[in-house]
Amino acid sequence: MTEPGPGATMVLDGHHLTIEDVLAVARTSDTITLRVADDAVAAMVSSLELRRALVDKRIPVYGVTTGFGDSVERHVAPERAARLQRNLVLYHLNGAGPLAEDDVARATLLIRANSLARGASGVRPELVELLLRLVERGITPRIPELGSLGASGDLVPLCYVAGALIGEVEVGHRGRTRPAADALADEGLAPLSLEPKEGLALINGTSFTAAFAALACADATELAFVADLATAMACEALRGNASHFHPFVHDSKPHPGQTTSAATIRALLDGSALTTSYEDILTRTESLDGRGYVRQDERIQDKYSIRCAPHVTGVLRDTLDWAGRWVRTEINSSTDNPLFAGAAGQVHHGGNFYAGHLGQAMDSLKVAVANVADLLDRQLELVVDEKFNAGLPANLAVPHPDDHEDAGVEHGFKGMQIACSAITAEALKHSGPATVFSRSTEAHNQDKVSMGTIAARDARTVVELTRQVAAIHLLALAQAVELRGVELAAPAVRRAHELIRSVSPFVSGDRRLDGDVAAVAELIRAGTLRREVTTTVAVPAC
Repeated sequence: MTEPGPGATMVLDGHHLTIEDVLAVARTSDTITLRVADDAVAAMVSSLELRRALVDKRIPVYGVTTGFGDSVERHVAPERAARLQRNLVLYHLNGAGPLAEDDVARATLLIRANSLARGASGVRPELVELLLRLVERGITPRIPELGSLGASGDLVPLCYVAGALIGEVEVGHRGRTRPAADALADEGLAPLSLEPKEGLALINGTSFTAAFAALACADATELAFVADLATAMACEALRGNASHFHPFVHDSKPHPGQTTSAATIRALLDGSALTTSYEDILTRTESLDGRGYVRQDERIQDKYSIRCAPHVTGVLRDTLDWAGRWVRTEINSSTDNPLFAGAAGQVHHGGNFYAGHLGQAMDSLKVAVANVADLLDRQLELVVDEKFNAGLPANLAVPHPDDHEDAGVEHGFKGMQIACSAITAEALKHSGPATVFSRSTEAHNQDKVSMGTIAARDARTVVELTRQVAAIHLLALAQAVELRGVELAAPAVRRAHELIRSVSPFVSGDRRLDGDVAAVAELIRAGTLRREVTTTVAVPAC
């Protein structure tokens, strides 16, 4: 697999696809050529020959020459097997709800192609090649989000992928929605006629769930950095105690994510003239001088949302570490059933379509991300509330003399905090586990299912909501740092402030800010904030 970029070639072999590869193909505007490795083609041909031999022998093979699910005892003749596959696709075209975004659909196509390229699914290489041509030519299946149990795979959503290959559904192409058959024809491609097993191989897998999961992991990685940046900026805005991030503290409880977050915050605060330290505070404290009690003017410890921030964001970082490994394993797996061991001449029936690992990973990820949303919302409260913000104006509104015409009529970031609280609450609402809500269905054949797709979609939603929370908080922090004196901020924070100001001017008076929130959210989503700030200062790898 080569590094994606303009004119690059990405080679799929079913074993080495990364989350970064998925992100590049799903969201890039660059032209990436996709092809299948020669050894993967050979593996596919081997399992294909075995599958064809078994069909010719007229023995029952699940989903190839039998009915599906609870209908497994219905053995059909080989001459009906192809029609069986087409009907499988057609009767599952019953998705509901909103359509998945194009990046999810493109990621789904790539992951399904890579899964089949492992060579255990008994499909023709031409099928995988057509999946890749759809990606390259910008033919994007319109996939309803609702309808998958996450076992027996993403049957309903993936039928819209299969439907695109056979020319039976609508796709996005050249900026509009049109019949797949027309889009294929315009690109010089022919619809596929499914052979036995090929319909099942396309739909009986976890690729739709995995697409949400891979993109959620990539987006949550950006949020981990942004949360540390926000903590650094909040520490400056509040004239906070940077000693809370001292390496001794975090090396004494060495969870990798926690130590990484603390080190990131330290690096981002390097050179700050706005923060203080325990040692500095001690130079300003009043001595007891024999008295039994003295009330000091400064606190030697900040509130938990500042002091314990690495312990919250660190959990997200560590969750991403293992969740990302599970996602990488899944997108490089054969996730359909049955599987064909071509070299051994064996067919194996199992349950690799079960999205249990993806579901558990996404249930955990959404909890970790929602906790970061709550952390940032609590930090925002400290920054806008004049009872806690160390002398900043209430709601960060520009202060005016009492005789000024705008005195008393402006409220600054009051509405932004209200919106942030609401969005945070919604993120928390979506963080409940989905995987425990298994339902028995399909005549009690699918009697234990993963609900992994719902968990992954929820994770996507929590990530998107938390991005909005982070954007609001960063706008407030840019305002606060500017009110303090941006020239006193650390170089990395000054760079972050500059980027935020490139899309959102200083709030000198009450105005609408929804466009500003969207613009900063896009800086986060695209990774621009992380890339630009980390050119100013070296931080630990995310």
